[in-house]
Amino acid sequence: MAIETDQKNRKGHPMDMKAHVLHSGTMEADYTWLLLKPGRIIRTVQDRAVPREFGEVPTHAILVETPEGRMLWDTGVPRDWRQRWEPTGFDEFFPVLDDETEPHSRYLDHSLAQMDLSPEDIDLLVLSHLHFDHAANAKMFDNGKTEIMTSSAELEGVKGIEGYNQGAHIPSDYEGLNISGISGDEEILPGVKVIQTPGHTWGTMSLMLDLPNDGKKLFTSDAVYMRDSWGPPAVGAAIVWNNLAWLDSVEKLRRIAEEEEAEVFFGHDADQAENDIRWAPEGHYS
Repeated sequence: MAIETDQKNRKGHPMDMKAHVLHSGTMEADYTWLLLKPGRIIRTVQDRAVPREFGEVPTHAILVETPEGRMLWDTGVPRDWRQRWEPTGFDEFFPVLDDETEPHSRYLDHSLAQMDLSPEDIDLLVLSHLHFDHAANAKMFDNGKTEIMTSSAELEGVKGIEGYNQGAHIPSDYEGLNISGISGDEEILPGVKVIQTPGHTWGTMSLMLDLPNDGKKLFTSDAVYMRDSWGPPAVGAAIVWNNLAWLDSVEKLRRIAEEEEAEVFFGHDADQAENDIRWAPEGHYS
């Protein structure tokens, strides 16, 4: 998909490309799921009585506006999370928080509405992987207009799932959708590149945006959960499908971030979400 030359600046960026970080639900969890860091999560014998660290696990979606159309990266958690997750038991481990003053205000449909958009306004939905906090709202985009994509490895992996779920994969979230596969690191739109970063799941992907004013932004999804996971050295987690592949992916992302001088946004970092992200609708990246 080529973009017209007069729509680019002299560095080759799409001049009117914008990225909006959308709230898509915040869970709570024991951080052991996300981080196995000595001294923080793993206690010394002297700290055996210290309570476990249980905190917020925010999710986000990325709305990218380009001259060629609108792309959405991930879909967050569902409004009916309790009923949908109860058969898995994860409703007790990852309860979703509601805003006390504005219940249900931070789900994806609300965030899109704040941008005066509906699912039908999205041309391309790209799912970083198919876990229940990233692909749960994918069927909102089963509208005959939105193209849906994820990694080919993820599509191949979920074929082997039997029963209601396998870990955090719930096939009913995405079954029946026409989802195309992406096999490699690929620029899917000018300035928008997906990066294969397996390990968390069979086919987890990360997202690189090359913005004309704000530079390069690297969204790791669950290839790296938190800033404390990043290292070096990288710090593992309880939810990892293949630890060796995961470590390779973290080092790949670190290399890319250093070479491209990219700002890195982690998949579920509460401190970064609170302090470092320009959330829509008030803020954006361009």
